[in-house]
Amino acid sequence: MVAVGAVIKDDSDRVLLVKHRPERGGFWQGKWICPGGKLELGERIEDGIKREVKEETNLEIRLTTPLVPFERIVESEGQTKLHVIYIDYLAEISNGDLKPDSDIGEARWVPRKEIPSIWEDLHEDTRKLFQIANIV
Repeated sequence: MVAVGAVIKDDSDRVLLVKHRPERGGFWQGKWICPGGKLELGERIEDGIKREVKEETNLEIRLTTPLVPFERIVESEGQTKLHVIYIDYLAEISNGDLKPDSDIGEARWVPRKEIPSIWEDLHEDTRKLFQIANIV
């Protein structure tokens, strides 16, 4: 699976985080993550990022800097259960008001300096993404 997303920063040096509703389940359940999701077949990476962010947050964004891709392979009992290749960009808001969609239970702007205090509440892949993006 190719997952696309954005590390969205605002003018106040805050980063946007979202958390899926618990009933949705899945690998990212219960942890704060950056907006994003699955790239659709035939969709350009940049278009997929913008679509996913718009669907999850109602925000339109401007992509600024591509980040180094990374992957996650989850194995259990000798079988691969999940293989995700993450492709993310740094981004800024260009339009819209934050309004989480039905899959997203919560969305919040977190000051960059407070990221270390919520480090354990971030999904481990989000922690890696923040290190790649020099957020922490």
